[in-house]
Amino acid sequence: MQEKLYKLMDWGFIEGIIYSEEDNPHRILGVHRMGANLVFQTFQPGAVSVNVLLREEKKILPMEMVDEAGYFAAMMFYRKIGAYQYEVCYEDGKKVIVEDAYRFLPQISASDTDKLEAGIHYTLYDKLGAHLTEIGGVKGCEFAVWAPNALRVSVVGDFNGWDGRIHQMRRLWDSGIFEIFVPGAKEGDCYKFEMKVKGGLTYLKTDPYAFGTEGGGDFASVICDIGNFEWHDEKWLKERKERQAENAPLNILEVYPGSFAAQGKEGEEAALPLTFREMAGQLIPYVKDMGYTHVAFMPVMEYTPEDPWGYETCAYYAPTSRCGTPADFQYLTDRLHQEGIGVILDWVPGWFPKYNEGLSDFDGTCLYEHLNDKKKNHAFRNVRLYNYGRCEVKNFLIANAMFWVEKYHADGLRMVSVDSMLYLDYGKGEGQWLPNMYGGNENLEAIEFIKHLNSMMKKRNSGVLMIAEEYSAWAGVTGELKKDGLGFDYKWNTDWTKDYLEYIKYDPYFRAHHQEELTLSMVYAYSEKYILPFSHEIMSEASLYQRIPGKEESKLAGLRLTYAYHMAHPGKKLLFMGQEIGERESWQTDRGIDWAILQEEGHEGLQNMVRELNRFYLAHPALYQEDYKSSGFQWVDCIDHENCKLTFIRKAGKAKTGVEELFVVCNFAGVDREVQIGVPHAGKYKEIFNTDDVRYGGEGYINPRMKKAAEKKADGCEQSIKVKMAALSVSIWQVTV
Repeated sequence: MQEKLYKLMDWGFIEGIIYSEEDNPHRILGVHRMGANLVFQTFQPGAVSVNVLLREEKKILPMEMVDEAGYFAAMMFYRKIGAYQYEVCYEDGKKVIVEDAYRFLPQISASDTDKLEAGIHYTLYDKLGAHLTEIGGVKGCEFAVWAPNALRVSVVGDFNGWDGRIHQMRRLWDSGIFEIFVPGAKEGDCYKFEMKVKGGLTYLKTDPYAFGTEGGGDFASVICDIGNFEWHDEKWLKERKERQAENAPLNILEVYPGSFAAQGKEGEEAALPLTFREMAGQLIPYVKDMGYTHVAFMPVMEYTPEDPWGYETCAYYAPTSRCGTPADFQYLTDRLHQEGIGVILDWVPGWFPKYNEGLSDFDGTCLYEHLNDKKKNHAFRNVRLYNYGRCEVKNFLIANAMFWVEKYHADGLRMVSVDSMLYLDYGKGEGQWLPNMYGGNENLEAIEFIKHLNSMMKKRNSGVLMIAEEYSAWAGVTGELKKDGLGFDYKWNTDWTKDYLEYIKYDPYFRAHHQEELTLSMVYAYSEKYILPFSHEIMSEASLYQRIPGKEESKLAGLRLTYAYHMAHPGKKLLFMGQEIGERESWQTDRGIDWAILQEEGHEGLQNMVRELNRFYLAHPALYQEDYKSSGFQWVDCIDHENCKLTFIRKAGKAKTGVEELFVVCNFAGVDREVQIGVPHAGKYKEIFNTDDVRYGGEGYINPRMKKAAEKKADGCEQSIKVKMAALSVSIWQVTV
């Protein structure tokens, strides 16, 4: 019997398994019919004996050690058998019973691999990665990874002593995917993939599709079941498309999860971030009380320690372990939705870090990145650039965008640094980049990727917002795809922010020579659909408080003016956390918001004004309904440079249903004035908001009585009203014709 068994065995194949060089171990491991016989083969390194336990037959079949490395085999005459297990004995007397990982069929179909090859598998995260499942009554985890150029791939982890010899994976035909079902692997187990590549080099890689990562360690992947969370946000999801329509209000508080609310352990100076679940208790009441419509989170995906802002993503499918578990983040999103608050996530598909166990040189080749150095590296970040010309790479990213929307219920994604994706010569000098096939500097493959993503997002998740951070003058960022636009819903208007901050930094005495920096934005206001951002990027350099000249009183007045002008200007709104209370210091990742500043004079008044301003915005469609139509805005006076004055109209509605018209008066000068100012037509003008109200910390230089337009020329208008304009103030007037 032993001699016959030896003759049936493929010794070259066995040697490949023993030396961990085989990419299809399922071919001989497990049980296979060979002629009139069944042959069992298993590789159990360190074992001294192994028995096959035929459970249904209630029989034990001793196995022969055919190689001292721990390779065992047994033979029996062919007959149908049920499930079986191995009884593995070790030299120290330890005895374990294990299921045979090599008796299970693959859980990935040829249809799945065909769609991956074409780059159109939009739920690829359901197939690749680690998925808890039960097959034939056996519980375990299905592992799969795309590594086409690896010689051999094993999954190693807590379930096999991190031994790459035990669970060698099979290559699925010519797909480049390696797969195995590991019985007994359970939720919470850490794991990685062990690669052996050409030349014999063997190393570990984290799972690109991992749903969780190990906290405080080396970011090992963690088996997580993210499908068990019970959502309660059906009402929000049903209403989302209408709530996030172009003519709806959008007022965003941008939040860095690590420092919105921080906690310190006793005896430690460093503040620790709250978990996402703990954060819900502080963030949600605050956002709801302040009247914001959405929260925009800086990256919640796992990121490397080298970039504390979070923009070097090292696990695209896993919320950062710094702030808890996947369920914690699901809980936060669910709670926000229940309170009617939308969730926007920063997303980084432009680059990935040179992380030893990450995507770089993943399978021994430039799999996710370009091979050519002129395309491979970012110009000024120590990161790699994605190869958008490879369908599987595009599929990884597109499926990831769908994942955060469909599995975590995100309401929008802000794509970071789109301009670095669009241009082949981004940040590079002559001779440092390669032109496209037409000789130009446009990254045609990235453009196709962006259009593909935005097209499919609209088809699969109508109403979800796609937002671009794009600093160049690329035309049609928010243009329709059918008109050759990129298909984003909104673009950050960083030019508006830059121009405004450049203007406001001047002492009011010198602003007369710079008013065009305020008015230029309306020249291009309708070329794209804009969000006006006072974001984390500018706050890391200096807070808004620091950027405004003068003493405390002038700074606070300047902040009130800034926020009201921001709200009155066409475009959706975004403000970074802490600015609404007038934080003095620039933002740093290692400290929380300085809430204690609210005890100081003027800062609570500022916060009260922002709260009421947010509610004022929601109550007046004229401030948001026609942000991107010329009919929604009209200059009244934009040329009074000497007095640093701007007046304009915001309006919305139709004649049949009623038109709301608001008259906005801005005084960027440092002195109070009572002047005759022009109005666009006859009617009654009632001041309904003034940043100088004493409730907000102002001096109370306001206009309590309604004004009727007089036939007296001013500012080029036939009609005018006499108005008190407080220094550094904005007043908003309701117009009744």
